[in-house]
This record gives sequence, structure tokens and C-alpha cells, in this order.
Amino acid sequence: MIIWTLPIIAALTGYITNYIAIKMLFHPRKKVKFLFMEIQGIFPKRQKKLAEKLGKIVAEELFSVEDVKKSLQKPGSSEEVEAVVNEKLDDFLDNRLTEIMPMLAMFMNDELKQKIKATLLAEVQLMLPELIDRFVDKIEQDVDVEKTVYEKVVNFSTDKLESILYSIMSKEFKFIELLGGVLGFIIGLIQIAILQLQ
Repeated sequence: MIIWTLPIIAALTGYITNYIAIKMLFHPRKKVKFLFMEIQGIFPKRQKKLAEKLGKIVAEELFSVEDVKKSLQKPGSSEEVEAVVNEKLDDFLDNRLTEIMPMLAMFMNDELKQKIKATLLAEVQLMLPELIDRFVDKIEQDVDVEKTVYEKVVNFSTDKLESILYSIMSKEFKFIELLGGVLGFIIGLIQIAILQLQ
């Protein structure tokens, strides 16, 4: 009877071991001394390393200011900016100009409005590439992507990280726990087979 309980014991051992292993990804949050060892959850222990690696990956592989520059310099982007400027100029000439300079507004007709708008739009079109370049240069000087990602990840709460990962991977974690139980059960059956052969 004791021999036939081996698969159940092995299954429980496998399940519990995997359950503890998953919990130890996040717990304990702070270092705990156990006999001659210091124990700490993998994520809390490696958070700085993770932050460094993520910072480098994001800065080198996923996001760069050069990509932003290229995106802003696409023909479609300047058309979008021009559409916004066009809309704002219409609003200014039709509404705000009357409030700001009522005397000037008295002499303003549709033809003059269109001329002013066309002139201003032409100037914006000429200025836009230089404005984009200056804007991107400013971003390059002020924004350090690697440092920003590092600081965000380092200051990220491990409680929050745990809840996010559990919300995404709860099924996978359960599968790992059950797999430990199933493998333990199979190992128990193999042990019985070996004992029977002996």
C-alpha cells in the first residue's frame, strides 16, 4: 500500500514545488535569511538588472528619436499639421480677429481673408521642416530613452508587476503547477515499475 501511494506523493510534491517556484518569482519582497542563505524573489532581486536591460533594448531596438524624426518628416504628417493650421486660421480670421481688432475686421472681406490665409499657410509650409528639425533636436537633447525606461522600471511596484503578470499569465502559471503534479505522478508510476521489476 505504501508503494502505491508513491505516485500521489510525487504528484503533490511536483505540484507544491512548482507552486512555490512561481510564488518565489515575486516573494519574498525583501531579503530573508534562511540558515546560511539569503532568499529573495527573482523580480525584486533582479529589478535593477531588468531595468537596465529593458532600457537598452527599448533605446536600441524599439524606440529612437530618429524614428520620431522620420515619422514627422513624412508627407502625410506635414499635411496633417497644415490641416490643423488651416482650421485655426479660419477660426482666427472669422471669429477672434473681430474681438482683438474690431476696426481691422470692418475692412476684412472674404477675398482678403483668403489672401491672408494663403500667405500664412505658404509661410508655415516653408517653416515646417525647420521647426520639425529643431523640435527633434530638442527632444534628442532633453530625452534619454534608456534612462527614462530604467527609472520607470526601477520605481515600478513589485505588487503591481505581480498583479499585471498574474492577470496576463494566470492560466500559464496554473498549467505549470498542474504539469508539476502530472510529471510527479508519472515519476511515481515509474518508481513503482522499477520496484516491481526488482
